[in-house]
Amino acid sequence: MSGDPDDIKPVTCTIKPPVYLQIGDDKTDAPHSGVCVVDVTLPFGKPVNIEEITFKNYYTAYVTVRLLRRSPGQETPAKWCTAVRDVPLMENPHTEGGSQDYHSIHRTQMQAEPDQVSSVRLILRQPSSAWLTFSLEDIKIFPHKQPDPEKEVSDWLSDLTLIDQHPDLEGLPDPQTVSSSIQQMWALTEVMQTNQTTASIGRFDVDGCYDINLLSLT
Repeated sequence: MSGDPDDIKPVTCTIKPPVYLQIGDDKTDAPHSGVCVVDVTLPFGKPVNIEEITFKNYYTAYVTVRLLRRSPGQETPAKWCTAVRDVPLMENPHTEGGSQDYHSIHRTQMQAEPDQVSSVRLILRQPSSAWLTFSLEDIKIFPHKQPDPEKEVSDWLSDLTLIDQHPDLEGLPDPQTVSSSIQQMWALTEVMQTNQTTASIGRFDVDGCYDINLLSLT
């Protein structure tokens, strides 16, 4: 589960017994088809925005999640949609690897937004005949919670204050020394502008004469 379990509690829901699809009409002797359906009903009249679905595997090779949901802002009847399809739960359907691991399916993994959901259908598949039964255990559905804008602003201001209190000045000169040097340079500039002469200076003029050595170097 992503997030603090003390902050987000699972939704109260009704998990119906698994229904195994049979091959043929005689349900007593017909073999399993390798497909099982588990329906999870959410509280009546209280559709849920799902954040995450968690469960413990029991020899299921693949799981498909379908959601009965109503489009936000619309009064049309709820429709079934596929959130994820054939998510692998075992490394190999014929071996033990991953057969009893815990798994989670987050809303970011779902192809459809899991909002306004009234029922969840888990379709389980086990193509291997090595296992007599397969299912999912400890199924939990966690609701999606919008972040608190006031808390986000408060956290941002706390980080900003912390940065202001501890600026990284390593390797920088002392601000007072820099300020003093700038003031001295400004004062020197003012003196030079005041004493500036208007007499023209020739490029090679030395005491009113041209230096032949300077001319020969150009």
